[in-house]
Amino acid sequence: MVTATIVIICILTVLLILIVLVQNSKGGGLAGEFGGLGSNQLMGVKKTTDLLEQITWGLGIGVMVLSMASYIMIDRNQATGINSANVDRAQTQTLPGAAAPTPAPSAANGAAPSQAAPGAATPGASTSALTPQK
Repeated sequence: MVTATIVIICILTVLLILIVLVQNSKGGGLAGEFGGLGSNQLMGVKKTTDLLEQITWGLGIGVMVLSMASYIMIDRNQATGINSANVDRAQTQTLPGAAAPTPAPSAANGAAPSQAAPGAATPGASTSALTPQK
């Protein structure tokens, strides 16, 4: 239903743009260009302006009413903002090489600092691809 409302809003907006372009402005518009031959005899300039103005107001009011209606129709009680398989996969997947953090041995636990697990990095030590490993 919301999609149909949005499509109708788009159609009304295009029609509104076309009607505004056709209207006769102060400096002359497309209505003066196309209506030079027969529109003055058929409808008269004043009646054409009144009709185009009424159509413009009607389309403008229609776009506003449908925009408010679509705002009311949108469900704002969704649990998550984004429904995507990639977001779900990223939330459940663990990083490669990330292990559970091991507590650093301390003197209170009875372990000496030299008895750390092999391969565990000491705090503050950084390894780089440019520095050779020892």
